[in-house]
This record gives sequence, C-alpha cells and structure tokens, in this order.
Amino acid sequence: MAAARGATAAKGKAAIPQLSWNEVRPAPVVLVSGPEDVLADRAVTMLRDFLRSEDPALEVSDLEADGYRRGELLTLASPSLFGEPRFIRVTAVEKASDDFLLDALDYLESTAEQTTVVLRHRGGMRGKKLLDAIRAGGGDAIEIVCAELKNDSAKQDFAATEFRAAGRRIAPSALRALVGAFSDDLGELAAACRQLIADAPGDIDEPTVAKYYGGRVETTAFVVADQAIAGRRGDALVALRQALESGADPVPIVGAFAMKIRSMAKVFGTRGSSGQLAGQLGLAPWQIDRARRDLVGWDDEGLARVVEALAATDAAVKGAERDPVFALERLVALIADRGRAR
Repeated sequence: MAAARGATAAKGKAAIPQLSWNEVRPAPVVLVSGPEDVLADRAVTMLRDFLRSEDPALEVSDLEADGYRRGELLTLASPSLFGEPRFIRVTAVEKASDDFLLDALDYLESTAEQTTVVLRHRGGMRGKKLLDAIRAGGGDAIEIVCAELKNDSAKQDFAATEFRAAGRRIAPSALRALVGAFSDDLGELAAACRQLIADAPGDIDEPTVAKYYGGRVETTAFVVADQAIAGRRGDALVALRQALESGADPVPIVGAFAMKIRSMAKVFGTRGSSGQLAGQLGLAPWQIDRARRDLVGWDDEGLARVVEALAATDAAVKGAERDPVFALERLVALIADRGRAR
C-alpha cells in the first residue's frame, strides 16, 4: 500500500488528502472520483486486497447508489456478531437516489468502526452536497482521483505499476512499445499487461512485446478482435493481414480473441450490476460492461461454436494445420458472423 503524500490536491479547497489511484490507503470513507474506470477498479481492488491481507475475515458488500433503499448502508455498516471488519463498495454515486444521499450524509456524522466505505463517483453535479461534505473533512475521508490518462508518460507509469505489483520487471523500451500499441484504450493496455504477466516467462523485453503484439502501433491483436466481435468482417480481415504483414505472431492474436471471448462467455446470461458480479466472475466491472456491449446480437449457440473454434484455431497456429493464416481468417469470419454457420 503506497503511503500518502500528506498533501491535498492543488485544485479546489478540499480539506482531505486527494491521492492518485496507486496511493490508495485505508480510511473510514474513500471517495473514488473521476471518469477513468480502469484506474478506479485498480484502486478499489488494491484497497480490498490490502484490507483482506490484514484480516482474511474481511466482509465485502456491494451497494448501487442509484437503486438504493433507505437504511441499507447503515445495516451493512452495523457491527456484526463476530466483529469482522467490513468493506462496503458503493457504485453509481453520480446517479444516487435521494435515499442514498440522505443516508450517506448521516453516515458521515458517525462512521462505523472497522468499516471502510468506498464511494465511486464518475463525475457530474448529482450528489454535490455529499461530495462537498466529504471533501470538507466529513467521515475522516480521503479522495482517490481517477482522471483520464491523456499522455503516454502517465500511461507508462500505469503499466509500470501493473508489472511492479506483480513482482515482474519490464525494460523501458518494452514499456514504451507496449504503451504505443495500446495508447488509445487504457482497458486494453491493462489487459495486455496481464497477458504478458501471465504468459511471458522472465523479464519482459522489447522482443517479447513484439512477439505478442507485433511491434505495431497501428494494428494490434486487440484491434483485429474488436473489429471481428463488432461484426465488421471486412475491416477485421484487413486488420488481420496488416498485423501479420507487420510481423505479428498468430499465437498472441488467438490469445487476444480468447481473452475477449472468455469474458463474453462468463458474462452471457448473467443479471445484476457489474459491481455485484465482479467478484463472482473474476472480472473487473469495466470488463463486464465491455463484454455486455460485445454480446449484443450473440446467442448461446453462436458463442459455444466460437469457443470450440478458438480451441481448434489455437491448435492450428501451433502446428496442427499447415496454414495458420487460413485458420485465423476462418476464425475471424466466424466471430464476425457472431458464430452463425454459413
């Protein structure tokens, strides 16, 4: 857990510490503000994991501020029979119901012991009275500011933190190449970091990044996957050929498809908010939201057909077939058709 810098942010007149996502630390009330969901998810996960390492009996609960009913927060925060510490995540505070705002303001007056309440507010004027009360020092709070990362330097810092947290080393040139390949989408950059951490042995150098992502900024494995999943068959095939011509390895391209399709398969048919499902599915809330958007137009038969085709294509690009490029094009066409056999 990174230590606080002991200073408030320059902007505004907040009387509480305003920290970056990777400086998150325990406090009775933690306001996670700003539009960047990837950073917010990371901060909340880091905080939960730290508290759980301190006490494995940590009780984790989720609330949706926009569908909130009076009394729910106080019920979850009330002392339990065995005195376990509590971690309460509240999503959609920017769309909070009047009942939640009333209860949250009351809660700031008398926070519960051994309880951490995390309030996620993406922006806007809704809940301003609550935000002002928190920033004025109500509830002994801190604020984690998750602003959009607009330059490559900030994105490199983010990626470096991902590898450092996993106990892995990445060379500066490899870090620049990785960020260059995913500069337009922080979520995809985070996914790429996780794939390298999970699949690439040893220290990460530039040839490793080139092996997995083709060393090409304009066309990456995830661009091919996004085009195909969106049903843009022609664009996906063009992007695939560009990636291969630039030196991309077919194996990581299949890996990019597999990462997205696995998320879609996990989310298919589920109900409930992304915040509620995150722990159950082993996905971040933004991944669940993305998978739900990707699933528009899909049915269970098509998804099952693509899952089977992924396994066959993975074997094909690893030597089971003579023409791995044809196998990839066949997979792209099937995914672009949402798994429907022609």
